[in-house]
Amino acid sequence: MPTISGRVHRIVRGQGAYVFDDEGRRLLDVPAGLWFANVGHGRAEIAEAVGRQLRELATYPVFGRFCTPPAEELADRLAALVPMAGAKVFFTSGGSESVETAIKLVRRHWQARGQTERQAVITREGGYHGLHGFGTSLVGVPEFRAGYGELLPGRITVPMMDLAALERAILAHGSGRVAAFLCEAVIAGGAGVVPPAEGYLTGAQELCRKHGIVFILDEVVTGFGRAGSMFAADRYGLRPDLMLLAKGLTSGYLPLGAVVAAGPVAETFWNPGTPHVFEHGLTYSGHAAACAAAMANLDILEREDLVTRVRAGESRLLAGLLPLSAHPEIAEVRGGTGFLAAVACHELEVAAQVADAMVAEGMLIRVTGGNALQVSPPFVIEDADLDRIPAAISAALGRVARRRVRQETRPEPETPA
Repeated sequence: MPTISGRVHRIVRGQGAYVFDDEGRRLLDVPAGLWFANVGHGRAEIAEAVGRQLRELATYPVFGRFCTPPAEELADRLAALVPMAGAKVFFTSGGSESVETAIKLVRRHWQARGQTERQAVITREGGYHGLHGFGTSLVGVPEFRAGYGELLPGRITVPMMDLAALERAILAHGSGRVAAFLCEAVIAGGAGVVPPAEGYLTGAQELCRKHGIVFILDEVVTGFGRAGSMFAADRYGLRPDLMLLAKGLTSGYLPLGAVVAAGPVAETFWNPGTPHVFEHGLTYSGHAAACAAAMANLDILEREDLVTRVRAGESRLLAGLLPLSAHPEIAEVRGGTGFLAAVACHELEVAAQVADAMVAEGMLIRVTGGNALQVSPPFVIEDADLDRIPAAISAALGRVARRRVRQETRPEPETPA
C-alpha cells in the first residue's frame, strides 16, 4: 500500500469508450476497466432501468420459493442464450462468487450421487478464477496463493494447453476421485491473454466426458461478446456442464454474476421428486436492481449488434498491434480472439512504466499476467480510436526509453572534500 501514496489516480466520470479523471483529462479506457465495460460508460438507458426498479423494489432475497420478476426474467433470458440444454441459473454478485458457488455445487452433486471420493478439481497453470477462498486455492499463478496455506485440498494444476498432461493427471489421481476440470476459454488475467490452442478446448471437453468429469467453463471475462461471439462456448463449439458468468452481464453497471448448470449437475437438484437440496445462498443473489441493469445491458448488446462489431474488429485490433513485436522491449503480441489482446514486455518494470506513460498519450491501460499490457477496449470504441492504441503504446515506449537515457546520463553528484 505505501507504493501508491501520493500516486492515486481518481476516475470520476465515463462516457462511451472514455473515462475522465479529477484533473479533467479525457482518457481512452483501453482495458474496459477490468474487462467489463462492454457497452461503454455513461449509458443512461441502464441507469434509468435501475432507477425504475429501485423505486419499485430494490430487491428481495431469492431464497426457497421467493423470487422477483427481474431475477426470473433474466434467468429465463440467460437460459435461452447459453449453448446448454435445460439450463438452470444461480445468480451471484460477481465472478469470484460464481467460482465459489460452482465448486460447492459440483462437490454437492457428486456427494448426492454417492460418489463421495470425487473432490479434486483440476485447473491450468496461468489460469485465474477469482480470489475468494476456492478461487485463491485454484488460481494458476503461484503468487496469488502464497501466504494462505492450503485452502482447497485436492487441487491439481496442469500445463496450460497440454491435453496429454490433462489426461495423465486424471489417470494418476484416479478419474473416480476427480470432481471437475475448470478452465477459462481464453486465459485472461493470470497469464496475460492467451487464446486457446487449436482443438484444445474441445479436446478437454471430450476428456471430461470420457472420464465422467464435470466440465466447468469460466466465461467471466469472455461472456457476452468479448471473445467475438455471445459466449466463447459458441465460438469453440463447447457444451459445458457449468458456465460461470459476470463482468459483461451488466457491463459493470452493478455487481452481478451467475452459475449456469445443465446436464447431470442440474438434474441432481431439479429432476421431479429429487430429495437433494443445494444448501447455498447469497443475500444479494438475483438482486432485482442488478438484474434490471443486466436486462438493459443485454438489450443494448443485441439492438446495436455489438457482438458482431467485436468479431469484425478483432483482426483490425491484432493487425495494428503486431508491428509492436519488433520493438526490443516487447516479447510478444497476443490476440485475434475478439477484443482480447495483450502486448507482453520482457520486463515487468517496463510494462508498469509504459502503463504510467500512457496517461500522457490520453489513454488508460493496465498490466496483467505479470508483464503484459491489457488491450480489451469497450465494444463501442470507434475504429479511429482502435487504430490509435498501437501508436500510443509505441509513443509510451519511447517516453520510457528517453527517461531511462536521461537517468543513465545524469552526472553523479560531487562528493564534498
